[in-house]
Amino acid sequence: MNSSNLENLNYKSSIRDEVVPSRKRLTLPPWLEVAKPRLIPLLLATTLGGMALTEEWPLSSPKLICTLGGGALAAAAAGALNCLWEMELDKRMTRTSKRALPAGKLSSETVFLAAVSCTLAASMLLVSGVNYLAAGLTLLGLFSYVILYTVILKPRTTKNIVFGGVAGAIPPLVGASAATGHVGLSGWWLFGLVMLWTPAHFWALAILLKDDYASVGIPMLPSVKGAVFTAKAISRYGWATVLMSIMGVFALPEGGLLYGIMLLPFNGRLLQLINELKKYPDDLSRAKSLFRWSILYMFGICLLLLISRTQLSVEFEQQSMQIFLSIVSLLSN
Repeated sequence: MNSSNLENLNYKSSIRDEVVPSRKRLTLPPWLEVAKPRLIPLLLATTLGGMALTEEWPLSSPKLICTLGGGALAAAAAGALNCLWEMELDKRMTRTSKRALPAGKLSSETVFLAAVSCTLAASMLLVSGVNYLAAGLTLLGLFSYVILYTVILKPRTTKNIVFGGVAGAIPPLVGASAATGHVGLSGWWLFGLVMLWTPAHFWALAILLKDDYASVGIPMLPSVKGAVFTAKAISRYGWATVLMSIMGVFALPEGGLLYGIMLLPFNGRLLQLINELKKYPDDLSRAKSLFRWSILYMFGICLLLLISRTQLSVEFEQQSMQIFLSIVSLLSN
């Protein structure tokens, strides 16, 4: 590699360190790094959201612990298998070349055995402590991420995250099935919301990393179609996300009014950032801001669902309805 190419790589790496909103890099133990622990909290948050949408909320502590524990173990297994499959690819990308597997900190055999062990542990925990449906859906999410997204879609199509996003949308179904033993319409609503949210969320990050993806031939949308096209696609999915999020007012068994009111600033900020990126699609700082907010947005949605199921929220809805009916009665007299 000549000096100009090396300087270019170092420049891209420094730019990536500045704009990728990951965080200041923390040094994780190699065995923990391959589990991709930063992805797990949001998966568990949407699992809780799926539970909160059911009449059975709140769940007993043992069932709650088994569901979240099984989900975390399955997500760790999926992350490890993803790292295994993409080990050679990671060696060729500037931002991933120092990961545990490509750097030789862990052997492939060790990671594979750990992934299998986590999968078995997750299955046993969910079958014994929750139910078969929750266990089956959790395994479906694992294999969707590894096989559907990582192996089949990611290296072949710019729509990889559109269809591959099903893996990240399954946890709400797990939560609903853990609570009731089946998946109702409300659970499917949150599944749909996560599916619509995922492309806008991920493409904002992909704009920041488009050069890395292009360098190894991964057809992420910004690498193939450019930032302008991607920003327009983000806008479409962002608006669809906002419209779908409003349907949560009706998906909740109770407390939908407070949810709808508290949702307004979340959606307003999301649309503001999407609009700014659409105006300036090559501005990496705007893509960074949108990516950061999209994470907080989904955490916020799940938090709103939990808050809406509190007694305070139910009383607020009842009192608001009484006030509304009183006003209607006064106006009609």
